[in-house]
Amino acid sequence: MLRPAVFFDRDGTLIEEVNYLNSLEDIHIFQESFEAIRILNQNGFLVLVLTNQSGVSRGFFNEDFVRTTHRVIERHLMSKGGKIHGWYYCPHHPQVGDEKYRKICRCRKPGTGMIEKAIKDNPEILLKDSFMVGDSLIDLETGWNANIPSILVLTGKGKRTLKEISKENRKKIDFVAKDILDASKWIINQVKGHPKGSL
Repeated sequence: MLRPAVFFDRDGTLIEEVNYLNSLEDIHIFQESFEAIRILNQNGFLVLVLTNQSGVSRGFFNEDFVRTTHRVIERHLMSKGGKIHGWYYCPHHPQVGDEKYRKICRCRKPGTGMIEKAIKDNPEILLKDSFMVGDSLIDLETGWNANIPSILVLTGKGKRTLKEISKENRKKIDFVAKDILDASKWIINQVKGHPKGSL
């Protein structure tokens, strides 16, 4: 059965922004994330995380650390009844870092490679009813490139993004949410046809 997905950015959206997070002790999940993921699950959405992790290319940490980070976050979310259906990361950078990872790729946001991989892994995704949520212009552009609604959260870099974004791009934002929970409630209302704020 086809169903919609929500693609979340990680740093600044699901967890607190840390510049090149390289210690498990620095993982701080936004409290709103627990309820946000849980209510999306309850309403039948697939929840997936898309994150650029050029720190791998730069040598700040390796891919094993990225995967371990995701397992830790997932374990905490599951303890409160939330499930992430897929974690996708891009370890590349087009210009700097280790030669193995220094390349122009399709997976680095705002490219849509991670969304395409998620659809391949989860063929039940109904893309036309799916959403992209993040705190940066790159996240918004990822949604626009995939032709799905893009939501800006004001956590992480969100307030700065809103301040610095062009008027033309600001008009393309489907919703500005104070945080991931606000975004998730809005999404559910859009897909389920409830009046805004009825949850």
